[in-house]
Amino acid sequence: MSAILLAEQVGRVLPGEVPVTLVQDVTLAVEHGEFVAIMGPSGSGKSSLLYLLGLLDTPTSGRILLDGQDTSGFGEDELATTRLEKLGFVFQFHFLLAEFSVLDNVLLPMRRLAVLAENVARQRAEHLLDQLGLREHWHKRPHQISGGQRQRAAIARALANDPLIILADEPTGNLDTRAGANVRQILHDLTREFGKTVITVTHDLTFAKAADRQIGIVDGLIDPKWRM
Repeated sequence: MSAILLAEQVGRVLPGEVPVTLVQDVTLAVEHGEFVAIMGPSGSGKSSLLYLLGLLDTPTSGRILLDGQDTSGFGEDELATTRLEKLGFVFQFHFLLAEFSVLDNVLLPMRRLAVLAENVARQRAEHLLDQLGLREHWHKRPHQISGGQRQRAAIARALANDPLIILADEPTGNLDTRAGANVRQILHDLTREFGKTVITVTHDLTFAKAADRQIGIVDGLIDPKWRM
């Protein structure tokens, strides 16, 4: 395997009269097809690190290489395009747009990237939703389906542009036990059956134990002695 994502001495400090360090001196390589769980106490910097790895935030020190490219010199437009092409995101709260159908929510990333013809994009969106057990819910609005179904729709949206990496921030944190187990299995299958790279922040020990590797973050630093 080879590293698909590499963070080199990455730090993130919020400026101010009293600067706040969110992440400090993180060096981390994630291999192609690897399933990585990031864990740690509340406020330890887990989500901050995930946002840096996902190019949703910019390091104040160090650099992040994605698919062999150094992203440190990217402007906003290039970052946005890279996120659309190569990264998919799943959050604790699904962030589906209430005014659109489930199908249109999944189509949005493809329409923004504008690579596929509309009919091809629609076929892909329908196929993804079908694979995730949402065939009967394509035309419903998010409020008309359950929390677990909304999160599965969010996973379909994350997969829309066939990204290299899925980044998930507490994807089971707002779900009941059954729905959470379903989402865990889907993300696990993405690595085992489809070769996707998955990086997730989680407090869910069962979820973390299913990962290839667990990384502990404490006070913004990777803790080499971390144990679940």
